[in-house]
Amino acid sequence: MKYSTALFSVILISAVASAPVKRDVDPNLVPDLGFTAGKNPTGTGDCDGAVNGADGKPIKVPCACPPDRATFLTAINKDIAAGHAVNNPSVKVSFPTDNSVASQQARITAASISLQNLHGPGQGCPIVSTTLQAQSKAIDAGTQQPPPVRAPAPVPDPAPASGGFNPALVPDLGFTAGKNPTGTGDCDGAVNGADGKPIKVPCACPPDREAFLRAVQADVAAGHAVNNPTVQVSFPTDNSVASQLARINAATISLQNLRGPGQGCPVVSTTLQAQAAALKQ
Repeated sequence: MKYSTALFSVILISAVASAPVKRDVDPNLVPDLGFTAGKNPTGTGDCDGAVNGADGKPIKVPCACPPDRATFLTAINKDIAAGHAVNNPSVKVSFPTDNSVASQQARITAASISLQNLHGPGQGCPIVSTTLQAQSKAIDAGTQQPPPVRAPAPVPDPAPASGGFNPALVPDLGFTAGKNPTGTGDCDGAVNGADGKPIKVPCACPPDREAFLRAVQADVAAGHAVNNPTVQVSFPTDNSVASQLARINAATISLQNLRGPGQGCPVVSTTLQAQAAALKQ
């Protein structure tokens, strides 16, 4: 019996020793995100992204986006080792190592998948927080088109306040999540980019109305973003233009700090900017 136990242990150790070890990929093959987080913070949780919008200005993204290089390499190595996005298992990840155009594009796709599923299914950083799209176009020798003009959506008329928190006064986000998923964790946002196409956003953005109201109500009650306490929140209830704009600003703050400081949904996943622009006309 002792002999059998010892033999089993030797066999087990040999089997473990002979199992293949997944090694991290060559970091030089992982596309650089081409941008760093925290550029020109507005104070509401959003910062400049790497890509300009239709107005010629940087598209706003959560201030925590994109992640730093070390964090990103850790995430993509886990996804590559698993063969799929760890936080979104239905999305497969391929990472060929040769230098063909197809393989370079596959690596950019893998980087996009890891980026957009950092915290959960479709819960990560928008691709416009990086230069990955520009890198992809460069590989294909594509060119950038001039920015188009997009007409703003009309602003909804808020209901009069009746004391306490009135959800009817909270601006509607004007869009729903999950439009035209690419299969990598990103979907169409509510705003067109410089190429005239919808800017891609995490597929979980924007949140549904009920979840959003809970977040706004918590922030309004606290007088600041619960997940980013240095950002103050004002929510006046009268119908003046200034108060309507303040409520849109409060909604933007809650949106962009849903899961932590600067970790939420980009404002381009909504029509909030268009609503504010309409009020200012």
